[in-house]
This record gives sequence, C-alpha cells and structure tokens, in this order.
Amino acid sequence: MLPTLLSTSQKASLFVRTPALLAVFFLAPIGCGGQPDVGGGGAPGGPGAMATPVTIVPIAAVPVERTTGYVATVKSRGSARIQPQAEGFLTTIRVRSGQSVSPGDVMFEIDARTQQAAVASLQSIQAAREADAELAGQQFDRAKALLSVGAISQQEYEQAEAAEKAARAQMAAAEEQMRQQRMELAYYQVVAPTAGIVGDVPVRVGDRVTRATELTTVADNSGLELYVSVPIQEASRLKTGLRVHVLDEAGAPVATTQVSFIAPTVQDDTQTLLVKAPVPRDRGIRADQFVRAQIVWSTAPGITVPVVAVSRVNGQYFAFVAEPGDGGALIARQRPLTVGPVVGDAYLVTGGLEAGDQLIVAGTQKIGDGAPVQPMPAAPGPGASGPSAGGGA
Repeated sequence: MLPTLLSTSQKASLFVRTPALLAVFFLAPIGCGGQPDVGGGGAPGGPGAMATPVTIVPIAAVPVERTTGYVATVKSRGSARIQPQAEGFLTTIRVRSGQSVSPGDVMFEIDARTQQAAVASLQSIQAAREADAELAGQQFDRAKALLSVGAISQQEYEQAEAAEKAARAQMAAAEEQMRQQRMELAYYQVVAPTAGIVGDVPVRVGDRVTRATELTTVADNSGLELYVSVPIQEASRLKTGLRVHVLDEAGAPVATTQVSFIAPTVQDDTQTLLVKAPVPRDRGIRADQFVRAQIVWSTAPGITVPVVAVSRVNGQYFAFVAEPGDGGALIARQRPLTVGPVVGDAYLVTGGLEAGDQLIVAGTQKIGDGAPVQPMPAAPGPGASGPSAGGGA
C-alpha cells in the first residue's frame, strides 16, 4: 500500500514508470558476460582485429666502420716553452698574452750590465793580443831577413818563429772568448724561436729568472698532431694509414685524418704504444686539448637499426618486423636481437635480422606479437640502416 502522503496523480505516474525501470535493470547485463563489451578487436591478430598503422622500413646492409675510441691529446709541432738562457732580473717585457709573434721577435730583456762589462774587458784583452801578434810577426819577418844574410843564428830565428805563432794563438783565443761572451750577451734578449700566439706570461718586470724559469709559451696551431695511446694488445692491428676520426662532445666527427707514426717501443708506465696523426687546420682544435678519437680498424657491410625501434626486456633486445599473414595481410612479429655498440642513433645488429626484413620503426607501442599492421609512409630522415659511422671493434 502506498503511503498516504502521495497524491492521486503522483501515484498514477509512479505506476506507469516502474515497469520500464525494471526492464532496464534486468536487461542491461544480458549478453555482456559480466564484462563491458568494447567491441571488435579481441586479441591481437584475432578475428575482426583492426590493422594498426605503423612505419615500415626495409633493412639493407650498409658499410659499417669497426672502430675503437680513445682519449687523445693534441700537440703542436710548432709550440715552444720560452725559457731564458741567461740568469738575472727582468728589465723589459715586450709581449702580452694572445699576441702574435714572428721568429726573432724580442719578447723579454734581462739586465745585462754585468755581461756587458765582461765583453768590454775582453775587447781590451783582444786588442792587446792583436798588438802582440802584430809585433811578433814583425820580429819574425826581421829574423827571417837577418838569417838569410847570416846576421843571426838558426836558434834565434826559431825563437822568433815560435814567438810569432804563440802570439797569433793567443789572439785567436781572445777572439773566441769574445765571440762566446757576445753570444752570452745576446741571450739577455729572449727572442721568439717560432711564429705563433703568446700564451700566459706569469713573470713580471723585476723578477729574477734562471734557465729553469718558464717565461711564457708560443703556440702555433697550424701544425697540430694527435697523440693516441693504444694498448699493447692492439699492436698487431696498428699500421700507418689507418683512418682516425676526431669527435666533438656529441660524438660527431669534426675531422678525419690518418695514422702517420707508430712508436717502435712501448711506454713502460702505461704499456701502450704512442700513435700520431696530423690534425687538419681550422677545425676549432687547439694545442694541448684533450679530444675523443676513434681509430677505424676496418669497414664491412653491416645492419644497423634505429634505437627507437628496439626494446629491451630482462636484458634481451627485441624489434618488430612486418611479415605476411593469412590472406596476405601484414602482421607484426617480435624478433630477439643480438646488438653491438651504438652507431650514432642506431644499434649495430649482429644477429636476429637480415637484409630485406621489413622493420617497424614507429608505432610499436600500439602493437603486440601477431597484431595486424598496415604500412604508413616513413618520415623523412635516415633510414633503418642508419649511418655508416663506426661501431666498436
């Protein structure tokens, strides 16, 4: 019995709508099997499944470089550390850091007053030796004339001859001493041994310098060489002419050169061989810079796969390829891969794929093994085979 608070019209409306509500309540689960029916798809590759659009690229073998990377040092064949050959107090500094100099330019001057006094003293001694030699020569000539007329004995003639030779020897010794002292005097002016750019100047006017004092450096970046220390285990593979890539911070080659020198002996402390290669000019590389270098051991056909097309599960690498299914439709198949090092933005594949396979490079997050797929145009850019840059040895 309905509550007496309802009016007659409200009671009639309630009895009209109640059958419809009951029908909806009891009919809704029918045919659903206790789960909401999302329609059509079912399991991947099952009947009625819709093909997922993916990007497919054919795999082709491309030349791949087998390389090994090292940390190398750039040295300049024209660079020099400037050290004085004389000792004393600096009186003049004629260069500044960053200045360009030419061979023979005066860079520093050292107080040379003591050396100048020594040279002046030797000049006086040299003048006296020259006078002695001239007198001895005159006496020898006179003795020769007297001996010819029998005015002096043979002994006196020989004594005059010996005196003349001794005087000339003393004069020659004085001249050599003067030459040495003048050379020493020239050392009080420190000149540039080669053309280049002046480095840091750590000394100041008034500093006392010795032959061990480093005044500055002169660097010439036009003659750079790459110094690579290669482990002795790789010695059998080394040979002149091997290509060497110089890499930037992103790993892209900025210069390519060739091995020009292999040291004949092993460095005791590191058990490595020194390998040299010239560095091309105007590549933004400076002397004493550390760079990444790759020695190219060989080049052979190989398969590379973009990193974005490869997934890793429990340490195993996988990729999807498109294969013909029933009725000729394409389906996705998951392939386990054996991969090598990363080559640019791709893996070097050593097993699991062959040239001619149809690699799925985009849309893999929406498919599973056996799922139907349909090809879409590949986006512009590098293909599945990736760059032909080097991978690890």
